[in-house]
Amino acid sequence: MNLGDPVTAVKGVGDEVAKKLAILGLHTVGDLLENFPRRYNDYSIVTEIGKLHPGPVTIKAVVKQIKGRYVRRGMHITEAIASDDVNSVRLIWFNQPYREGAIKSGQPYFISGQYELSHQRFAIMNPNMELVSDFPVNTARIVPVYRETKGINSARIRKLVREILPLIRSQPETLPEWLIKDQKFLSYAAAVEAMHFPANATELEKAQKRLGFEEVFRLSLASLLNKYELLKDKSLTIPFDEKLAKEFVSHLPFTLTDAQRKVVWQIYGDMQKTQPMNRLVEGDVGSGKTVVATMAALMAVAEGYQVAFMAPTELLARQHAETVYTLLEPLGMHDRVALLVGGMSTAQKQTAYQHIAEGHARLIIGTHALIQEKVDMQSLGLVVIDEQHRFGVEQRKKLMAKAGHMPHLLSLTATPIPRSLALTLYGELDVSILDTKPVGRQPTETEICSPNSRAQLYAKIENELSAGRQMFVVCPLITESERSTVNSAEKVYEQMAKYDFKHRRVGLLHGKMKPIEKQDIMQQFARHQLDILVSTTVIEVGVDVPNASIMLIEAADRFGLAQIHQLRGRVGRGGHKGYCYLMMSDSSAPPQRLQALERMNDGFKLAELDLELRGPGAIYGTLQHGQLDLRVAKLTDLKLIAAARNAAQAYIDKGEDLIQYPGLCEQVTRLRAVTNLN
Repeated sequence: MNLGDPVTAVKGVGDEVAKKLAILGLHTVGDLLENFPRRYNDYSIVTEIGKLHPGPVTIKAVVKQIKGRYVRRGMHITEAIASDDVNSVRLIWFNQPYREGAIKSGQPYFISGQYELSHQRFAIMNPNMELVSDFPVNTARIVPVYRETKGINSARIRKLVREILPLIRSQPETLPEWLIKDQKFLSYAAAVEAMHFPANATELEKAQKRLGFEEVFRLSLASLLNKYELLKDKSLTIPFDEKLAKEFVSHLPFTLTDAQRKVVWQIYGDMQKTQPMNRLVEGDVGSGKTVVATMAALMAVAEGYQVAFMAPTELLARQHAETVYTLLEPLGMHDRVALLVGGMSTAQKQTAYQHIAEGHARLIIGTHALIQEKVDMQSLGLVVIDEQHRFGVEQRKKLMAKAGHMPHLLSLTATPIPRSLALTLYGELDVSILDTKPVGRQPTETEICSPNSRAQLYAKIENELSAGRQMFVVCPLITESERSTVNSAEKVYEQMAKYDFKHRRVGLLHGKMKPIEKQDIMQQFARHQLDILVSTTVIEVGVDVPNASIMLIEAADRFGLAQIHQLRGRVGRGGHKGYCYLMMSDSSAPPQRLQALERMNDGFKLAELDLELRGPGAIYGTLQHGQLDLRVAKLTDLKLIAAARNAAQAYIDKGEDLIQYPGLCEQVTRLRAVTNLN
């Protein structure tokens, strides 16, 4: 049996079981090997029946009598008496009629389960049982609990992993001997076995440390190899024109923050080099990333190069085009700005293609439409990608390939990424942080609301609207769902337009509308032809309406912490105080993440909290970085991350050849393909 064999190669897996395992993402023997448990139940201490206390327990006993019966509504109960040499205890199973025929009388069993009260008498409820042996799988040990699906429970998965244990024990080492010795690691084979069947808590901890380290080590190695490869590429040097930069800044209607000045200076330093820039600018909502990107583009355009500025949505691309056009107008460079999005007419697109091919259009702003074959950029010097995690790597490669050389790359993100995650995910990037807000920007006041207080809330909102402000209302659904009682955008729109705010101008915006319809609604809102805009999360990123001061989020408990922080960044952008109201689905106590949003406005601190509360999956989901999934490593373990990154650098410095370690080579090659921007 090999890791690449289909899972049907494992004893006990036929076609039907294979289909169910596929639902869990388990297609090969290797998938089964790397399907590490979600958590563990500690049933490792075998206790005499007379010394049992409530909670998880394990006994060694013989079953003396067993009987099953059906009770109300088809419920089946199996009861048994288990005895050791001195005492007895009841065992109770619900809806497991097979137990009666499966248990062998007179044979000693390990029995593990919850010891608790049942009808005024203590019993072990729904216990696992297996004959006493030197290697129990479901009892008398630290028992792994896996992700499950209908027809495949953890006991079934444990049995299958037990079948491949000889293969696990024969796995070759995946890390260099010097590294294992230096870190005092278990071998790879021993670590994998201990993840599935730990002998004790200490061994489990050692296995988690070894495999978590290796995950971060592989990621770090992949990103460092990418970085060194990128340094071999040649790019166009774009000189810094101090006079032009000063002129641009002098026309701004605001003062640059120190953070903006620092980041712009880092970008200008990168663009003057012959190696291509590969920089990520992280900035919380409202920190001024667009101005920074425009200042970068300014130098490339002035030098005669083209700039591709790519946004994740047509709405945002159009908004960027308007902003950049306005910023460059005082310099007389606005006529060099071109927009290219799917919602344009054929004639408009043809004109744009022509201006781009002729080189008249120097700063081209658009969506994925920029990477179409017919877009001919002859002198591409800089690529700016906003919300870069929203684009696939292949799309980025296509955009860069148009230049025939490696252009400079500037990525922007408004999703604050905890430092530990940034180091792991973006090791090949130079990271800049915009950590200050523009002068005069007030923090948005956030308040959790119960549906019972809706009338009082609407009275407060009415006061703000009467003062000339506007409101976003965000809903988790577009239309009503049979499975959900949550207010949909369409329902809220109808309720507000006809009843609650019938004297106000109310609009509706959602993702299923045509681009031209979305653009029209947003323009109406931006021109204050609408007072209230009811929307889905389509307005989450980048939408800028300075007069909007109120954000009402319906069913806020259905949204993630980072997403709400993004949404509330849409208000309070024009000098007026911002208000964000988090309306609960019901009157239950608000979750911890919503309470944190009431207290904190710092996106980076909130991102750290999100990582603690929900784990890396929350942020991976936001970043659409599922292919880099970490199964064991905890990104809150900064010590482990630092050690793994240092080891990856040492590995490169030693000139180690990846081919020596086929397993590591395969993983690193895959990760390089996922993260590589070449």
